Amino acid sequence: MRLTVIGCSGSVSGPDSPASGYLLTGPDMTPTVIDFGPGVLGALQRYLDPGEVDIFLTHLHADHCLDLPGLLVWRRYHPNPPTGKAVVYGPSDTSLRIGNASAEIGGDTDDWSDVIDMRQWMVGAPIPFGPGHTVEARRMYHPPESYGLRIKTASGRTFVYTGDTAICPEVYDLARGADVLLAEASWTHDPANRPPGIHLSGTEAGMIAAEAGVGELLLTHIPPWTAREDVIAEAKAVFSGPVHAVSPGEVFEI
Repeated sequence: MRLTVIGCSGSVSGPDSPASGYLLTGPDMTPTVIDFGPGVLGALQRYLDPGEVDIFLTHLHADHCLDLPGLLVWRRYHPNPPTGKAVVYGPSDTSLRIGNASAEIGGDTDDWSDVIDMRQWMVGAPIPFGPGHTVEARRMYHPPESYGLRIKTASGRTFVYTGDTAICPEVYDLARGADVLLAEASWTHDPANRPPGIHLSGTEAGMIAAEAGVGELLLTHIPPWTAREDVIAEAKAVFSGPVHAVSPGEVFEI
């Protein structure tokens, strides 16, 4: 399986990156985009037809989902529309929230079931996709209903994405033994710089990687106002394995 970074800017889209969006591709599988934040739809067109993807949503903060109304336009009105429906896995209120954002009139809800097959995450239940891969969602510590994802490939490799979360026992369990951990790192570790219960620091991302015994740590969701070099340095100070802050267009073999 191959991971392509479509967007990785945290909390808002940045000057050099869309907000959160990560493309998974591989033989005999439907291309799948994890999160679909502002700017992802446009950048995704460099790689494939956005009408041909399935989607995994970790949560419904705007920076992780609000290019989905544009995807509905693509699927409905493209002169060569895709066949079938896109499968979307997400939180329990996904259809309502995205339907509200896509509605023609305030107070209405767009029924997207004409082009979307909506499915709700079931915590701890591995879901098959592609030729022998599975994805398992687990609840994280973040203000809305939020999930981290643990993906097991057909070859036995494990890829974990924290989504957005503050430090919590669940994120350590999620990351346990992962070959590749894609962890958000929105803040530096100075408590004065960050409210509690929302995001990880570079230090905390490194702590999770070290205690969970992961093979490689990829840092993401760094906002435009946080220095990438500082977050990287914090993670490296507590995790001895490979550490890298991702950028749009980078590709990683899982």
